Amino acid sequence: MKKKIAAMAAASLMLLAACGSDDSTSDTSTTVEAPAEAGTIVEVASANDDFSTLVEAVSAAGLVETLSGEGPFTVFAPTNAAFDALPEGLLEKLLLPENKEVLVAILTYHVVAGKVMAADVKAGDVASVQGENITIDTASGVKVNTANVTSTDVPASNGVIHVIDAVIVPPSIDVAAFLAS
Repeated sequence: MKKKIAAMAAASLMLLAACGSDDSTSDTSTTVEAPAEAGTIVEVASANDDFSTLVEAVSAAGLVETLSGEGPFTVFAPTNAAFDALPEGLLEKLLLPENKEVLVAILTYHVVAGKVMAADVKAGDVASVQGENITIDTASGVKVNTANVTSTDVPASNGVIHVIDAVIVPPSIDVAAFLAS
């Protein structure tokens, strides 16, 4: 897994640096405070009540050790409000042990290998750790697929967190079919 993440980090950094021609970056009004000495991505998220659902999901998916590892990682972190906006019953179903594989796919879709600061973001498609591309749009602020980036550059010892206002789902997951199963 570490070799795969390292390879994806290099590719993702090159893609973020090379794609698109829009040089604008996002100024956001939402501020997320990180500890004076930033811990790992998991520790920073755990210290912020707005990420309690994300931390619960990361734990249920068995990704705590991975996201506490060396990295570096860029995490597009949905807030509790983003999880609350999911279709009724989806989060509860995702947290069930028998649905761990789907939960892992959704959570790793929010992660890009490498540490990508807001100033380095360019429009275009970027490979997620999950394997499918996420689309970065910088035309009006910064969007990751349909989610707005509301806060940027929250430091962690093993990467960086950018806060988003929606949970993004890989195109390969049919939420309606998953809920119906």
